Amino acid sequence: MSDSGIQLLDQALIDRTLDRARCAPRGRTNHNFHPSDLANPHRFLNALVRGTYCPPHRHADPPKSETFLVLQGEVAVFLFDDTGTVKARHILGRDGVLGIDIAAGHWHCIAALSETAVCFEVKPGPWDPSSDKQLASFAPREGEAGVAAYVERLVAIARA
Repeated sequence: MSDSGIQLLDQALIDRTLDRARCAPRGRTNHNFHPSDLANPHRFLNALVRGTYCPPHRHADPPKSETFLVLQGEVAVFLFDDTGTVKARHILGRDGVLGIDIAAGHWHCIAALSETAVCFEVKPGPWDPSSDKQLASFAPREGEAGVAAYVERLVAIARA
């Protein structure tokens, strides 16, 4: 945050955030505009490198909606039923679709389809890692065997 409380969302900021994502072990990083984990709402850039894994999850307790607007690249957003079946997929950054607003309680995840992608994301705060999201039992956890194959299957669905 600048001293004046004003930040520009410009290409230089996107490039710096993508550089950090490329170097990050998880292949993604955030640039937060909100001043702390206690702030409401949370507003941030979510920079992704193709192949990064954002596990399917939902925000049910406490209920939180989530909005994604693509600023650069293409991102697939997947919505699942309780068994892990993909019930919908939406490509942000293609055919005039720029974003999605997901109501609280829906299983979802995102995947970068382009080499890199950047979304502007908004969701209610505060952020408490113990209750922020419920990870889906139908998908592997980060770092588990099968993550790369799971991401490849999702990307194949997005490209179909």
